[in-house]
Amino acid sequence: MKKVIIISFLLLCGSSLFSQQLPHFSQYFLNDFLINPAVAGSRGYFEGVSTHRYQWEGVTDAPRTYTLSVHGPTKNRKMGFGGYIFTDIVGPTRRTGVNASYAYHLKINETTKLSLGLNAGLLQFMIDGSKITLRDANDAIITNGVQSTLIPDAGFGLYLYHKKYFFGFSAPQLLNYKVKFFDEGRNPTGNLPSHFFVTGGYKFQVSEDFIVEPIVFVKYVKPAPVQFEGTLKITYKDKLWLSGTYRDKDAITASIGYLINNSFTVAYAYDFTTTNLKNYSDGTHELMMGARFYSKKNKKKSAPSIE
Repeated sequence: MKKVIIISFLLLCGSSLFSQQLPHFSQYFLNDFLINPAVAGSRGYFEGVSTHRYQWEGVTDAPRTYTLSVHGPTKNRKMGFGGYIFTDIVGPTRRTGVNASYAYHLKINETTKLSLGLNAGLLQFMIDGSKITLRDANDAIITNGVQSTLIPDAGFGLYLYHKKYFFGFSAPQLLNYKVKFFDEGRNPTGNLPSHFFVTGGYKFQVSEDFIVEPIVFVKYVKPAPVQFEGTLKITYKDKLWLSGTYRDKDAITASIGYLINNSFTVAYAYDFTTTNLKNYSDGTHELMMGARFYSKKNKKKSAPSIE
């Protein structure tokens, strides 16, 4: 019984930290469009990505997250469009969202561009009261039926990029809408706080075949402390890569991926939990699959170019 109580408490804490954010992924650097709308259209090709994340294996009702995204540029490379859908499932709760993005790309010089992006969408929060067992059966804080609420969402971002480096800033959930779960009972409510994300990376060509890329990801949402992620990605011949990530106060991640025929991506990551959840969890699995769609002009290009 004590073990169940501890796990439940940790799940609730984890849910309060992560479920308010955009979908959380260890391989964020492979699909940063999910965290920054200004990335839309910066690659020079259309890209569709599907990601499946199975968090804290071995823990009952642990989080499951699924996304499907697509984005790409206009013909003149001055604008980008995209969108994604996702669902987060944690025990009796589910969060589903759909989002559309627009970005405008400004040419800074012959090798660098700055993109400004906006996104907007809808979030649905759902909770199944029949799947929750209360210590006090007469507690009116929730009802036994399925309840849901639909709220709007919006955010913005900027993205400075070059073939060797990038810097991004984004701020999702700017509307701060209040979430109301139940029509009856003592209704727990809360606001969706604004989040602030900063990303950056630089590619070092250490030899003809190898590229070493350090990447950072910083997250902040009040009143939680700032969280840092640091990644080192090593790429061989622009096709095979290995990476390691340290996520402050959460996990260490190992990832491997491969680019097939310069068009199809398959990548897998495993999280080694560093919090107390490691006593109950077998770790976290994450699988990502992607496809690139080129115009004839950009068929042989795999990195963003400045035109």
